[in-house]
Amino acid sequence: MDLRRKGISCAKVLGAIERVPRHEFVPKEVRDQAWEDMALPIGRGQTISQPFVVAIMTQALKLSDRDKILEIGTGCGYQSAVLSRMCRRVYTIERHKPLLERAEAKFEDLKLRNITAIAADGMKGWPRMHGIDQAPFDKIIVTAAARDKPPQALLDQLKDGGCMIIPVGGSGEQVLRLYRKESDQAYSVKDVMPVRFVPLLPDVAKDVEVA
Repeated sequence: MDLRRKGISCAKVLGAIERVPRHEFVPKEVRDQAWEDMALPIGRGQTISQPFVVAIMTQALKLSDRDKILEIGTGCGYQSAVLSRMCRRVYTIERHKPLLERAEAKFEDLKLRNITAIAADGMKGWPRMHGIDQAPFDKIIVTAAARDKPPQALLDQLKDGGCMIIPVGGSGEQVLRLYRKESDQAYSVKDVMPVRFVPLLPDVAKDVEVA
């Protein structure tokens, strides 16, 4: 009801969020705050986005049950789980291996069988694996902020007619943007709302790295 009041109108998005137990994805120290509309720490200097941001990003993609989705920034896996309830398959990349391992365990616990997760450099997109390319993707969602514009590798992995939701900008001046790929050279861009995300960083994080 809170999300409805804040402008989330897509019944599929509301239904997916209702069916994914957010409290299962947060550390036990903050579990009593799991259903408040706020971001929460999940370790490694990362956060789980507030439910409204998850909902607005998901709604903007206009998902169908036939879509193949690329997610950059698995985190605790909550956004992945919401997406998995609405599309054919989710391919998700996380640069922090401990977060990825916990997320994969949670996907197994919840029997979410249509999520494939790997530790990799999300700025390079989904890698070719076993001689198979999964790209192009119908939709791409990025849960960390690009400084100026989306990485070209991600734009290249978006199918014609597909769209990407991504925060863009430096600290304190980020805007959530929706990019629609009209052709190999042309994109339409729509500003959705101001946001605050951790920065999009390259490479797989070292064990000592916390942010």
